[in-house]
Amino acid sequence: MAELKDRLRADMTASMKARDSETTKVLRAALTAIQTEEVSGESAHQLTADQEQAILTKQVRQRKDSAEAYTAAGREELAEVERTEVEVLQRYLPQPLTDDELAALVTEEVAAAGPDVSMKQMGQVIKAVNARAAGRAEGGKVAALVKARLQTR
Repeated sequence: MAELKDRLRADMTASMKARDSETTKVLRAALTAIQTEEVSGESAHQLTADQEQAILTKQVRQRKDSAEAYTAAGREELAEVERTEVEVLQRYLPQPLTDDELAALVTEEVAAAGPDVSMKQMGQVIKAVNARAAGRAEGGKVAALVKARLQTR
């Protein structure tokens, strides 16, 4: 379960030895986010690989949002730092599904839901697609594709 966490720790140690302060900073922040989640709540608990992956995905999303905000504010140097941090974190996440793969997955799940599936079952179809995508697709993108597919039926 802690395979990702161990890999982050090992890579952080390697980046410290290589004196790569940028990578070290990003990995340290990622480990801190994971450890914070482990000790939050009433008692400490071990996170699953999916939970660890979700934390890293959230970190990537936050940095992408920050980069967009910096770009909009004309602070390109800060936006570039955020984009570099995204690149470091994405090394630890699985490759995202391509648009074609995601569209095929949505089509399969809509077909599996039955011939009389309607917009009322949209949430169930989205849940099924997200389960099969296993964190390799953004929720908003999945929802938009499912909605479009159901509306064309």
